[in-house]
Amino acid sequence: MKKILIATKNQDKITEILDLLSDINMKLISFQDIDFNENIEETGRSFQENAVIKALTAGRKTKITTLAEDSGLEIDALGGRPGIYSARYKDGSDMDRCMKILCEMKNISKEKRTARFITIVAIYEPLTEKVVTFEGMSEGYITDKPLGKNGFGYDSIFYNFALKKTNGQAKLAEKNKVSHRSEAILKAKQFLIGL
Repeated sequence: MKKILIATKNQDKITEILDLLSDINMKLISFQDIDFNENIEETGRSFQENAVIKALTAGRKTKITTLAEDSGLEIDALGGRPGIYSARYKDGSDMDRCMKILCEMKNISKEKRTARFITIVAIYEPLTEKVVTFEGMSEGYITDKPLGKNGFGYDSIFYNFALKKTNGQAKLAEKNKVSHRSEAILKAKQFLIGL
């Protein structure tokens, strides 16, 4: 059975990706399964560059078909921040980062709080040395306070237009029907099936 390495140490992302690929006839493994402890530096200037860096680095080292992704939140009123720095926008917890965003946006009206989550999935195939990428996006706006306890990252402050509630108020199955990550992963899945 073909192996696919999911190149992330983020357990929440692994959970979502495994759920989305649960019916694929391939063996999905993570860094923990192969004792891969190297820290991959995200030195790119875009989600695409970072996803490709992660896929290439892990795939070339392990010689396994590798799926990597980079994603983040872009807020129009903040000039696209936090963007590629979403996971490291502020030291501390996910809630610390949410509160920093809410503080920066406290005087911004609802109609100017538009935002989107973007995911780029990169797949590296060691046999051909090729990388392909797939994009997913969710449109919404930033709420004025955290709502919901599900999800991770900025989910509790991102009102998702497709869900008609925050990602944090949605169950995993609901979020995985419409999220930026699911859109990109499901495109990637069709590619993987054809390998």
